Amino acid sequence: MSKSEAGKPIVWLRGEVKTPPFSKKARIEAGYLLRLLQSGETLALPHSRPMPAIGSRCQELRVNDVAATFRIIYRADPDAVVVLEVFSKETRQTPRAVLETCKRRLRDYDRLTGV
Repeated sequence: MSKSEAGKPIVWLRGEVKTPPFSKKARIEAGYLLRLLQSGETLALPHSRPMPAIGSRCQELRVNDVAATFRIIYRADPDAVVVLEVFSKETRQTPRAVLETCKRRLRDYDRLTGV
């Protein structure tokens, strides 16, 4: 598939979406939402919410599954969708360790890519 057909590439800094732990239905939903982001769409609640504590343009995709609620933290850059973390969320608040790790990954990514 060419870049024009696929849209923006996804840069995976951490995590993956696969079955298991995602159910097939949740994996398909996550793939669909990521494809929308690749095509330049801006997602909002209930699928995505801003994560300004991590950085500008950072969001958290929400994928509800039968046994877990998954989160995909990403940043929508003009030329790519940068995935910072994929994890199962068990509380309302995102763990501080996840926030700090995502901020560090983003700093490292920006330094390496010259952003």
